[in-house]
Amino acid sequence: MYKIKGRGIKLTGDPSSNRYEVEIGGAVWSMTKTPSIRFAGGEVLPFPKPLSEGERETGTTKGFEAVYSFPREGGRTITLRARAEVETITDDIFFTLIAEGDLQGEIEYISWPAPFDYGKAYGDTDKPGKANLPYSYTVLPRMQGTLVPAGTHIRIASGEIMERDAYIPIFGQVRGDSGYLAIYDTPFDARYSLDYEEGREGVAPGFVPSLGRMAYPRRMLYRFMRNCDYNRFAASYRQYVDSRGKSVTLREKFARNPKAARLPGCPIIHEGIAVHISPDSNYYKPDKPENNDHHVTFAQRAEELRALYAKGLRKAYIHLDGWGNHGYDNLHPDPFPPHEAAGGAEGMKELSETARECGYIFGIHDQYRDYYYDAPSFSFDNAVTQADGGHPFCSIWYGGKHSYLCSSLARDYVRRNYATFEELGIKIEGSYLDVFSVVSMDECFNPAHPATREQCAAYRRECLDILSDRGIIPSSEEVLDCILPSQVLCHHAPYFTSNLGSTEAQSVGIHIPLLNLVYHDCVVIPWIGRKGSRGGWGIPGTDSGYAHGWLNGNPLYLSIKADEKVIAEIMPACENAERLALQKMVKHEFLTPDRRIQRTTFEDGSTVTVNFDTDEVTLG
Repeated sequence: MYKIKGRGIKLTGDPSSNRYEVEIGGAVWSMTKTPSIRFAGGEVLPFPKPLSEGERETGTTKGFEAVYSFPREGGRTITLRARAEVETITDDIFFTLIAEGDLQGEIEYISWPAPFDYGKAYGDTDKPGKANLPYSYTVLPRMQGTLVPAGTHIRIASGEIMERDAYIPIFGQVRGDSGYLAIYDTPFDARYSLDYEEGREGVAPGFVPSLGRMAYPRRMLYRFMRNCDYNRFAASYRQYVDSRGKSVTLREKFARNPKAARLPGCPIIHEGIAVHISPDSNYYKPDKPENNDHHVTFAQRAEELRALYAKGLRKAYIHLDGWGNHGYDNLHPDPFPPHEAAGGAEGMKELSETARECGYIFGIHDQYRDYYYDAPSFSFDNAVTQADGGHPFCSIWYGGKHSYLCSSLARDYVRRNYATFEELGIKIEGSYLDVFSVVSMDECFNPAHPATREQCAAYRRECLDILSDRGIIPSSEEVLDCILPSQVLCHHAPYFTSNLGSTEAQSVGIHIPLLNLVYHDCVVIPWIGRKGSRGGWGIPGTDSGYAHGWLNGNPLYLSIKADEKVIAEIMPACENAERLALQKMVKHEFLTPDRRIQRTTFEDGSTVTVNFDTDEVTLG
């Protein structure tokens, strides 16, 4: 048994029984479950008695280490070196795991460290909490943010860190007057799962191999607190990324790319040019050929922009889909020339010039992950290669059959394509590199261009940085922590609901703006919805995206066919977003027991109060 005292906490650990306990101000949090390792083929082994154990001390930490041995065939062993350490200055607790001796593809998953228990969670659910919150709850970074009251069971898709189940690499739990924030200090190749054994309700971290092996130490950081809530968790994580130089604010991004400073306050206008749905696509309708092939001209879109200007709209960001040779989601990464029937390169050039004349930012949809079989440059030599030598396959999207382009090669296509725009005289001011900031980081096992998940994130950021260096506003779909340093705008980043696309979607847990509480001053996040509307993509059926846009100090989408009334309705929210764009969000509150009236507070003292039943907004 080891007892490590920090300044305000005490860590007690018994590696032989895998029992760990953290005490803070009289509150005790315990680990009582045994971690486990899952091998290829499905064999799951719990951590055994340690082969050895002992105290460990550095100049900054005090703790202990245990070594676990797992016999394998042929007399070989895998050892896992597990450390628990308290940082003497900060009281941060680090759990580090080092694997030695594993073969390529041998390990599938290590569930470690064990989850902390709620203890009396089920009895505590009847107790009143503070600030109209439950007494005990879990905070998950699912999309914008989810708070799960103790006793409420939810399902997660994969628990993958840096995907929709975890935009940011954290989770936390609160039990009455105490709680903890868990930070994935090594977030790539990381996961979480939810443990619903009675009285436990913990969150279990886990790790998967990198290119087939547990190739580097995996580390979790835990910060225990008194009188904490999700606001404190967000502030603590922001302090963590700031202290490690990982945060990049909009102010800094605008300094690098001054043209991006035009973005705050712009409503987002999302429209398209051409659609061609391949017979191989899941969207193909053989009985409705008119749905499979259609287009509007670049000239028509230009006329619609001029009409908006005549109605009084003086600023906007245009997001244009389907401009390429076969239209939306086709032929990537080789979409040129611009759609000929819609007006070709000259028509697209005229549209970009019209947008600029109106004072609007002209942005496009682009794609450097989906790698279409009919793209002129397609070759399996350039595709992501899996461990078995095969390649990913998908045929859902409009362009039909495709694999994935290796992330290490994407930057070369970005450079080539935007040089092509310059040659054509088409001025691109914003570009949305589809899925880069929402889907999993790709591993590639091709020895000619290998890529780990961490390297994939760096390659995706490099693609966005190429845009910034050209004076183009870099955008992507949703917001992942590992891509955000190079991203200025996202497509949307709403809440996780029971059915993301349904107008009758139900809330999963209690929605909180966790992402904005961490990164409001680092990215522009637009919301979809008009006053009085209900539901939508990532919006519960009881709420309007309009109200969430106001609450979060973010802009709104605007239809290209909007009339003066709709423009007058949307623009005040966008103006509020412009006023608050560079401000941190420092607090979110539920002001009523039913949580239908909420308030956000920003770094400069500004407040936004929203009634979600009436969509009434009060600024302070």
